[in-house]
Amino acid sequence: MKKAQNSYLEMKTHRQFLAEKPWFLAILVAASFIAALLVASSITGSSSSSFLCSLSGAYKTSAVDEYATTPTQLDAIIHYATSRVVPQQSRAEITLSFDVLKALAPCNFLVFGLGHDSLMWTSLNPRGTTYSWKKIQNKLLASYKREKECMPPDVRLKGNTRCKLALSMLPDEILDKEWDVIMIDAPRGYFAEAPGRMGAIFSAAVMARARTRPGVTHVYLHDVDRKVEKVYAKEFLCKKYLVKGVGRLWHFEIPSLANMRGSDAYSSFC
Repeated sequence: MKKAQNSYLEMKTHRQFLAEKPWFLAILVAASFIAALLVASSITGSSSSSFLCSLSGAYKTSAVDEYATTPTQLDAIIHYATSRVVPQQSRAEITLSFDVLKALAPCNFLVFGLGHDSLMWTSLNPRGTTYSWKKIQNKLLASYKREKECMPPDVRLKGNTRCKLALSMLPDEILDKEWDVIMIDAPRGYFAEAPGRMGAIFSAAVMARARTRPGVTHVYLHDVDRKVEKVYAKEFLCKKYLVKGVGRLWHFEIPSLANMRGSDAYSSFC
């Protein structure tokens, strides 16, 4: 009887202590929870560690594959590090088109120009298609509006020998592909005998209008401080599609004919 009374008193005292010291109860609960975690981790630790390591390895492999340097980029580093030739465009001008290339990468990139910058343009579009073309004949603006084959909406490049502005001699590799970005930085046009870029500007406009894939065609024209480039840009690339200019470089975003608004799109370029 006395032992029972003592046990009852001890339990009562213990309950009173817990009631008066709630923080002690919280410590006990936390300690029990931690102990359970330790036991569980000791049982499944090896498998969990293996699982986490496999995830980490997969992520690293994916990241390495995505951002791995291409051989062309390494060639470009060596080429420009050992050359004293100044690029045709300034750093700010190059950045203007590089930002779009990064956003669209990998993409189809057509460059009218085979100068000192051609290797750079290829390296800035890794795993994409970059085609450089320089064999552009001299084409004059003359009276293109009187030639039906030069005018929208039926204007084309392939086989179009009647329009003197159309670069119909371009290879099928260029004519049969839709280009996301077009850079016009050739041929030379800074002296009277140089062929100029009239045909390239006209042909870029035709390519952009014929696009069937979603989105616009980004066209970059360099040396817009010169009269010929500026006049032809306003005639075929259109001031309303000019979105940005840096230095001597203009950036146009030209929609396809299907996405152009207004009846004027079917009778003129701008």
